Amino acid sequence: MTVQSQVVDHGAVTSPQARWGGSGLAELTGLADGPADFSRAGILTRADDVARDISRLTGVRIDAPSVMTERAGLLGLSRGGRVSAGGASRLLPCSDGWWALTLSRSDDVAAVPALVGEDFDGDPWQMVRKWAAQRSTAEVIERSCLLDLPAAILAEATSAALTRSTAGPSAAPRALTGLLVADLTSMWAGPLCGRILASAGAVVVKVESPSRPDGTRTGERAFFDLINHQKLSYAVDFTHDLAPLRNLLGAADVVLEGSRPRALGRRGLSPETVPGPAGRVWLRFIGHDEASGRVAFGDDAAVAGGLVGSSVSGPVFCGDAVADPLSGLEAALAVIESLGLGGGTLVEVSMAGVAATYAAAPTLSSESSTIARPPARPASAPRAPELGAHNADVERLVAEKLCSPC
Repeated sequence: MTVQSQVVDHGAVTSPQARWGGSGLAELTGLADGPADFSRAGILTRADDVARDISRLTGVRIDAPSVMTERAGLLGLSRGGRVSAGGASRLLPCSDGWWALTLSRSDDVAAVPALVGEDFDGDPWQMVRKWAAQRSTAEVIERSCLLDLPAAILAEATSAALTRSTAGPSAAPRALTGLLVADLTSMWAGPLCGRILASAGAVVVKVESPSRPDGTRTGERAFFDLINHQKLSYAVDFTHDLAPLRNLLGAADVVLEGSRPRALGRRGLSPETVPGPAGRVWLRFIGHDEASGRVAFGDDAAVAGGLVGSSVSGPVFCGDAVADPLSGLEAALAVIESLGLGGGTLVEVSMAGVAATYAAAPTLSSESSTIARPPARPASAPRAPELGAHNADVERLVAEKLCSPC
């Protein structure tokens, strides 16, 4: 099974700059009224290595630049400079540097008056810009964190991309074929990881709350379909009846978690409180580091890691929420490698840490022959299952797995 949205002839396209331009990544980086930016083309070296390792271990072919641009290709996005390609994030100046804020949820927009300390009518971004310009980066981040807003100071991240710890007994090394994966993630990074695991032969269960489904399900449906069409859909109450979810987590060979910080732990659902099969891998996506409990989305996490483009007037967003697909690729490889070592591990993937790791790649300049093409639209995917379409199947599968040692 192939996970890619366009075929790239690696023999014909040799330099990172040419691949950056040909994939659409250059077209997604730079000022809206300025030239396309090629400075971050060097990150493709690591992204290609990760994709190559996944292919070597599973047989799943992945073209990293295509994965990084598939959402933009579907939605027709283009670069906006200090406005993210998706439109929900801004890079803004403070009195002593740059910071990023994401207002993608209605709750975030509603918190802006509390952030700036006054009620107002009109554009919230205008008020945020005016407020931040008079304050230090430390002040704006402290205030944003108090309100649980996704915000970041440019290049603040120091945490490692991945951390691993023991979280249960190990088992013999295993491949993904036939393993049960509980995917509790949403949006892009986690679901992309789940899609790769499904392509490698795992049975992936997409878990959603009926009252709060994955935001991409109710947004641009074509992207939700692309990321989730290979998964079973399981709708479960996260508030009142946790027994079905606990059973699923107890049966799963792999758990993908991407909830708001410590949300599952507060419900008694963690690797420590829900025993699982020997060799289980529990992978947790976090925005920054576990101690901070800060939320993050792809664009502000990239800014935290310093993974931004450059322009004549300063930093600009790089790609489309670039920390999301990069974190999804890194997470998929981490799961595959952990299973190959016997599992029994908790893996934490810091999106800001992933961005910082990639930002360490040398910056490059464009070549005279490089051309910036718009992102290609990926082929249409089959429609993903409707919410809860496989509840009975999932519960039967879980019951069989939980009773198998009997």
